[in-house]
Amino acid sequence: MVSTQLLDADTLEKVFADVFKAEAALVRPQLMSGTHALTVALSGNLRPGDELLSPVGSPYDTLEGVIGIRETKGSLKEYGITYKQVELLENDEFDYENIKKAINDKTKLITIQRSKGYLPRKTFSVKQIGELIAFCKSLKKDVICMVDNCYGEFVDDIEPTEVGADMCVGSLIKNPGGGLAPTGGYIVGTKECVDNAAYRLSAPGLGREVGATLGINQTLFQGFFLSPTVVASALKGATLQAGVFEKLGYKCEPSSNEDRHDIIQAIIFGSEELVVKYCDGIQKAAPVDSYVTPVKDDMPGYDAKVIMAAGAFVQGSSIELSADAPIKPPYCVYYQGGLTYPSAKLGVMMALQKLYESGLVKLS
Repeated sequence: MVSTQLLDADTLEKVFADVFKAEAALVRPQLMSGTHALTVALSGNLRPGDELLSPVGSPYDTLEGVIGIRETKGSLKEYGITYKQVELLENDEFDYENIKKAINDKTKLITIQRSKGYLPRKTFSVKQIGELIAFCKSLKKDVICMVDNCYGEFVDDIEPTEVGADMCVGSLIKNPGGGLAPTGGYIVGTKECVDNAAYRLSAPGLGREVGATLGINQTLFQGFFLSPTVVASALKGATLQAGVFEKLGYKCEPSSNEDRHDIIQAIIFGSEELVVKYCDGIQKAAPVDSYVTPVKDDMPGYDAKVIMAAGAFVQGSSIELSADAPIKPPYCVYYQGGLTYPSAKLGVMMALQKLYESGLVKLS
């Protein structure tokens, strides 16, 4: 047990490192989002002349600007860091042959996005990630393997740091915050990689030794404690979503009877109107701002308008009941969260209600 007298940053980071079976952890409110945590991890461990490789296809939209795939001020590309990616095979398996060709003397860091992001592909299991890491390290022993772990924490029995990942990175307002964390992110992994990231977050020579806790460490401890239970509720709600919308004839990824490796449920509607009405229904089921009507709009870091339903106690907390979608083909909505199963169940009911009232679905 941890005494309430020891709820400091050092203890919190030791707890994260212990749970993730890692050497060290950086868990700070100054990490503003998952994208920020990933940026800090990449920037801290890459140097001019290095190459970054994604063997799992395109990264999440907001990382395109970070890497420099989309021209952005301050990108890794501006600092002389090059980038390659290897597309997945048609069955969403890793293309080992082309990964082998892509790894070269300049390859310093391999980034693996566990979750699907805004792509209707399968989420990778920790076992699959471990096999990919082992393959990459067999070709280049000292290559750093980093896993974008957002939405995946505590869904599988083990975490990527237990199968060879040098770093695991994520947001506290997703799974590991348990719905209580008001902000923050984490980086866990080898001491060297975490220290390098800490020097980028604060300053060279200072690293993890500085940084205000803003008085929220008790909330972060409590959220982390509740996280596995909250994640279980979210998974149950996602399975219900898939079961309901499959019966209505829509393709769901994953399907209602597949194993799950993150909390995201993708539903391919094929129609902008269906996406918008669905998100309106999810918003109407929210415990906060249920009177609000979500609308599509431009958002920083995205190449298309995005609609987001998120009536959350913590703004942007996608472990709470939420749904979002880029307004572009194939018009796929991404549902996630639900602090309790009854909340998630209400989300399904309200989404169906909105679609039914609009005449977009028929219920027999």
